[in-house]
This record gives sequence, C-alpha cells and structure tokens, in this order.
Amino acid sequence: MHFNFDFTALQVLWTLTFASLLVLLVVLLGRDRMRFFPWFTASIVLTALRLLTSRLLFGKLPPMLLNEIFITIGLLLALLGLLVVVEMARRAFKGLGRAQWIANAAGALLVAGFVVAFWGPWPAWKTMKVDSLMASLRLLQLIAQKLDLLVNVLTVELGLLVVLFGRRYAAAWRSHTQRILIGLSTLAIGQMAVQGVWQLIAMKAVPTTQVEYERLLALRDKVFNSVGVVYIVVIVWWIVCLWIDEPGTEAVAGVQEDAESHA
Repeated sequence: MHFNFDFTALQVLWTLTFASLLVLLVVLLGRDRMRFFPWFTASIVLTALRLLTSRLLFGKLPPMLLNEIFITIGLLLALLGLLVVVEMARRAFKGLGRAQWIANAAGALLVAGFVVAFWGPWPAWKTMKVDSLMASLRLLQLIAQKLDLLVNVLTVELGLLVVLFGRRYAAAWRSHTQRILIGLSTLAIGQMAVQGVWQLIAMKAVPTTQVEYERLLALRDKVFNSVGVVYIVVIVWWIVCLWIDEPGTEAVAGVQEDAESHA
C-alpha cells in the first residue's frame, strides 16, 4: 500500500514546532516552572502566537498590514529575548557582587556590540529617514534584526559563562537555569551560523536566469529550515529537562515536610 502525504517540509516543521511549543507550555505551567522563569515563559507564548498568526493570517490580509504585524511581533520577541538573558543571568549568578555584575555586564555588552556593529550589512544613514510608513517599517525591522543578533551574542556569552562558572553560584549542572541556557545558546549559535552561511552564499551567487533564481530560493529555504529542525530539538530538550525536578529538590521538600510535621 502506498501513502501520499501532500505536506511540504515547511508545513511539517510548522506543525512539529507548534505542537512542541504547546507541550512545553504545558510543562512550564503544570510543573510550576513559570514561577521561576516568567520572561522565558512569555517568550514561548509569543513565539507560539507568532506561529499561529502566520498560519491564520498569511494570504488573508494585505501585505502591508501583515508586515506591520510580523515586524511588531519580531521586535517584541527581540525585547523579550533581552529580558530572558537578564532573567537567566540573575538566576545563574545569584551570589555575584554588584561591582562584578556591572563589570561583567559591561564586558559582555562591549563584545556583543562589536559583533553587531560588524556583522551583516548596515544601510546608509541618509536612507534611514522616517518619512513614510514603509520607511518606518524598514527601520523597525532593522532594529528588530540587530537587537535579535545582540540577544544571540549575549546568550552565547552567558551560556559559556554558566558552563564554566555556574557551578560556583546557582547554575550547577542539571539545574533548570543551565539547561535552558544550553538550549538558548544552541539555538543562538545555529541562527548565527545559518545567517553567516546565507550571507556568504548571497554575496557570491548572482543568478542570471529565472531557473537559477528559483534554485537560489530553494537553497535559502533549505538553509533556514535547518534552524527549524534545531529549534524543535531544543524544545524537546527543554520539555524533558523542565519536566524533571532539579537535583536536591526532593530532599529539600522532604526536610520541609519533616519540619512541618514536628511543628
């Protein structure tokens, strides 16, 4: 018996990603992880909303309105990503002094700012005029893209610091904070790698025919779909890790129950 499945790779990725995000939200809410990671939970909710919105509204609204909606959501996701980095840093390095906090944060921002400044093309300043709706959308899109890149670099930096020094503070191995950061760092590295690869391809590839142009678009879809696969793997990692209690949680709960029974 032969089965025909008329699903594209993009549709399969969308379905698996959305289903995985829903399961992750169930774990975050059901296992009471949202109380410890509210901004991370909010970012997952907004990501799921963006996926659902793309499926429901694509092709049903004017292109300009769609651009306004998705650029706004992208900017909100980038801002939430920055809050997630701060949230993870505060939980991971809970016992760090104020002076060390300021020094480390300044160093991380300096490195990340340097990467953002030299990564990818920047439009000419004279073209960045907010004199029309289209110009405003282009500016917002640029801000969202650069802020997203800044968040990715900061995430990788924080993930490396947690792996190296987290055990001394509040992000020991198998802690939820460290495992979330491992997933975030993996996703950030994957996104930056794909962006870098595509920039190299786009710089060298100069299609001269419609066939070559269509092949280039197909290659672009495959390159960016690889990030979707990485994202699904990361979500599954979060689901498993966040479902399991952190080491020592049961012992602490037992001590609290004994104290309450003797009170």
